[in-house]
Amino acid sequence: MTRRKLVAGNWKMNGSVAALAELDAIAAAARAHPAVDVAVALPATLIAPAVQRVPGLAIGGQDVHAAESGAHTGCLSAAMLAEAGASFTIVGHSERRADQGETSQDAWAKASAAHRHGLGVILCVGETDAERDAGRAARVVQAQIEKSVPDLATGAWLTLAYEPRWAIGTGRTPTLDEIAEVHSIARAKLRTLVGDAADTIRILYGGSVTGANAAAILETEDVDGALVGGASLTAAKFVPIIEAAG
Repeated sequence: MTRRKLVAGNWKMNGSVAALAELDAIAAAARAHPAVDVAVALPATLIAPAVQRVPGLAIGGQDVHAAESGAHTGCLSAAMLAEAGASFTIVGHSERRADQGETSQDAWAKASAAHRHGLGVILCVGETDAERDAGRAARVVQAQIEKSVPDLATGAWLTLAYEPRWAIGTGRTPTLDEIAEVHSIARAKLRTLVGDAADTIRILYGGSVTGANAAAILETEDVDGALVGGASLTAAKFVPIIEAAG
């Protein structure tokens, strides 16, 4: 089936209210390419002002807590993100898995909580360089999908993002054949979990995506878009990726 391309930016712990001016040109590019879905995940402090500034652009969070409320200092619930104006959130990002020790079970709980409050979810999976070198990339990704994809998930609210940890922010990317192989494996695993609904779930590639390599990556079999880190911080670098998807 045909799935719409999605280009999602992740500002990580970067940005300011002044930097939101970059969203003007990004939103304009999204309007110029209506066949492409464009989204930007921002630091929590910038979600509400971004929604106000560019109401037509999908703005999301970078994480969410699984609980509805409680003694979780420094965390945000799905209801809080939704109230701020977020339409989606990222869960299971490799940097949170590495830096905060998050597990696939944590990602499952967070994705489920987000869905209960009407938020879309970009669920991240991916292997480390050691796991790839050991020939375990496929098994790692399959296990992460099995443990983190909620029951009855569909493409109406869930997007999977394959981000090999060793390619994030390093300038290194897998070969196109390697990307296609893992995306095919991920799609097959989704089918064992959710059946035909797997064909509605977009699978993004994330890891040092730039305007220079985006077209080739996005034309690869089973790649339905890109999760973009550093290149999403400025319109000058992000817009060419949107254009490549269009």
